Amino acid sequence: MEYTEFDGIIFADTWQEFNTLQYTGRVIHILCNRGNMGFTFQDTHYNIASGDYAILPNATLASDFLESDDFQGTLMNLSDAFVTSIAIRSNYSIIGHLSLLQTPVIKLSSDDFLICMEAMQYIRKRLENKYHLFREELLEHLLAAHILDLHDIHARSRKVLQVSEQVTSLLQKFIELLYSGEYIQNRNLDFYASRLSITPHYLSEICKKVCGTPATYWIDRFTLQEIVRLLRQKELSLTVIAERLNFSSLSYFSRYVQKRIGVSPSKYRSNIEKEN
Repeated sequence: MEYTEFDGIIFADTWQEFNTLQYTGRVIHILCNRGNMGFTFQDTHYNIASGDYAILPNATLASDFLESDDFQGTLMNLSDAFVTSIAIRSNYSIIGHLSLLQTPVIKLSSDDFLICMEAMQYIRKRLENKYHLFREELLEHLLAAHILDLHDIHARSRKVLQVSEQVTSLLQKFIELLYSGEYIQNRNLDFYASRLSITPHYLSEICKKVCGTPATYWIDRFTLQEIVRLLRQKELSLTVIAERLNFSSLSYFSRYVQKRIGVSPSKYRSNIEKEN
């Protein structure tokens, strides 16, 4: 009997096993059983230890993974298309997504750790059955159940109230505009409010309600992560970077960076070179 290859879910026991795989743009889940693992996410360093669950909603924002010699854990690599195909009737997805972009690590209780470990082990076991006639649909439902457990764990830790479908839809569209790269040409709050057919004040208010930060925080966050990515490319001059991101001048670009991260672009690049 023939079967279709499926890359919606890929499991591994160490980060090294992922190094030969294409993980750009995918979603990474890491459950640490023992030891520790460090990584950089959106220019902030994190370290996870036993009982921690890390979710990287966009693997392109993560780098510098380093495991301890005694690290034991389960790594689950999900394609964005497969995650999107799962129809979960919950408005919490965008709340969790924004929260994980701010802090990708969840501290689990012992009971929640067991729930997550058992779920990931079972998904992995069923993934190995390549001849199941409804394999992809089965995995969709198993992953959906695990994601709902994660929603429950995350929501309980934050004591977040559910939000309306209208607010969820608006926030989803706002973040999708940023993921599509609109911040390269447009960093004005009015632009995004206009695209969503709401006022700038209302857009900021719903962002504050859901994640405690105004809409401008997310515009700057996406802009700065791209600036940092480009600054790490030594062959690019500061002038070229400023032009790529549609800043009117190098001086304006420098002031923008200085105000938001506390150092000039040249100083930030110098610090990177010292670290390496």
